[in-house]
Amino acid sequence: MAIHMQVESLTKSFGERILFENITFGISEGQRIGLIAANGTGKTTLLNIIAGRMDYDSGEVVFRRGVTVGYLEQDPQFPAGLTVLEACFHGQNEVVQTIAQYEQALSRNDTAALDGLLAKMEAMGAWDFEQRAKQILTRLNITDLEQKVETLSGGQLKRVALAAALIVEPDLLILDEPTNHLDMEMTEWLEEYLAGRRMSLLMVTHDRYFLDRVCNEIIEIDDRQVYSYKGNYSYYLEKRQERIDAADATVSRMKNLYRRELEWIRRTPSARSGKAKYRVDAFQDIKEKAHTRRSEGSVQLDVQQTYIGKKIFEVKHLCKRFGDRVILNDFSYLFSRFEKMGIVGNNGTGKSTFIKMLLGLEPADSGMIDIGETVRFGYYSQQGLEFDPDARVIDVITAISENITMSDGKQISASQLLTRFLFSPQSQYDYVAKLSGGERRRLYLCTILMANPNFLVLDEPTNDLDIQTLNVLEEYLAAFSGCLIVVSHDRYFMDKVADHLLVFNGAGNIKDFPGSYTDYREWRKEQDALASAQATPKTTAPPAAKEKPKERVKGKLSFNEKREFEQLESEIPKLEAEKATLETEMSSGSLSTEELISKSERIAALIDEIDAKSMRWLELSEL
Repeated sequence: MAIHMQVESLTKSFGERILFENITFGISEGQRIGLIAANGTGKTTLLNIIAGRMDYDSGEVVFRRGVTVGYLEQDPQFPAGLTVLEACFHGQNEVVQTIAQYEQALSRNDTAALDGLLAKMEAMGAWDFEQRAKQILTRLNITDLEQKVETLSGGQLKRVALAAALIVEPDLLILDEPTNHLDMEMTEWLEEYLAGRRMSLLMVTHDRYFLDRVCNEIIEIDDRQVYSYKGNYSYYLEKRQERIDAADATVSRMKNLYRRELEWIRRTPSARSGKAKYRVDAFQDIKEKAHTRRSEGSVQLDVQQTYIGKKIFEVKHLCKRFGDRVILNDFSYLFSRFEKMGIVGNNGTGKSTFIKMLLGLEPADSGMIDIGETVRFGYYSQQGLEFDPDARVIDVITAISENITMSDGKQISASQLLTRFLFSPQSQYDYVAKLSGGERRRLYLCTILMANPNFLVLDEPTNDLDIQTLNVLEEYLAAFSGCLIVVSHDRYFMDKVADHLLVFNGAGNIKDFPGSYTDYREWRKEQDALASAQATPKTTAPPAAKEKPKERVKGKLSFNEKREFEQLESEIPKLEAEKATLETEMSSGSLSTEELISKSERIAALIDEIDAKSMRWLELSEL
């Protein structure tokens, strides 16, 4: 298997802050690597170094001769004046450059140059390049190919850049948060697209379903070092925990050994010169290992929330449209206490508009929203809080409050709160401009929760947050005793925090679905299959006439059917009770990842079994 790229002994620092040190890894043909690390530890920096966009302190990055590389940046930029289609051809790829040379020769009517370029384009298969670009852009919901890039939103610009990286089909594709600004259907399409290509991948993403289904290897940067796991995200979770447990056991053994060696060293200090020199030297090494502290830290989201009454909010006959685009059409809904609602749908169907109307940030055309007096909103928006880049991190928090009340009623200082959100005492005095995108998002989340809301409205909260922070946020929301509305394209996150969905299908069509996103996807697949079967014309010959069976008289169950009916009446409540118990355990926040996966799989099996037995019970009850 050919090696496309090799990183050797790479070190990168910003001033005194070392991101990674002497890391080494390679990417071979067919490898699909997911890069995982905490915010601010250098994921995007590493990708920029590999892509040649940033310098490094020492080491080297070596590419195999002739290998082609595509790169999707976290925040892509294009020169003003380019159209969407031109932006897709704006790159250093050889195919793109050949097409540009062909267009220039054609405009000059340079027949000598055209002959050579025609043959070159034929060999590269460049003739279908534009068509492929149009197809990918359409799947990413970019339809105006003549629109100027400077008029695009940040999300549209990211999707154009993604299309530009995909259409050249490089040997090695580097992706920085490719699922940001993609709706769920686009993300699922991208999964299938990448699965059908032979290119190697190196990507950073917070989308754990995407990691699980696309990657065959995970690389983690932890404590400035690189750890490699030869498997998908599920395998990584299992093996990473084994590594942490082993490291903790090693430190524990070293501490015990350190205590024994310390006692030995201290015996008759005046005679230390007579002790075995190798043992005295080894003592310093043991001391260092025994006092090794893992950088394993997690955000502590234990801020207090205020009381919320029984009345939350009620929507009555709400209507909203922008020109010909209908967002809401006579929509009514009564929100319950402690409800945790997920809102899903394609981009542009009005999800963010709906929550802005609820918060009073967007007026309705008609209808009413009645909100309870005790409701205290905490709103996390897609755009985020506009921090002053010249402000220090600590100043952002103290400008809101000097002291914060925690869930146990105790008050802590702004500095202590930042420490719980993984901002070290030193980094608290860094300027906001120095923070990574994920660190800014974490700081923004801190400002939302410190206001002690009892109703959280989260609009795309997972973008740019590291997976460790997402895990803690999910546990916090599962135990949150207030109300929650979350808009997210992160399927894994939505499955874990939402107990039912509002599905925005566009044109004011909104479906209230009682279940998780995975349940909804399965239901929709069944509906699509049913609709497809009904739409297919029947061409088979009619069956031969059979003798009409005798109608069964109601109330005449056989002996076995009566026994089955009685068993179902006792079995179904037991299954439902087991399902309720499992759901309560999964919401406790005390389960390990393996236990969560096991119980989630059991709940899925229980749902299928309950549905099947309930259907049979109905059949028998009608008799």
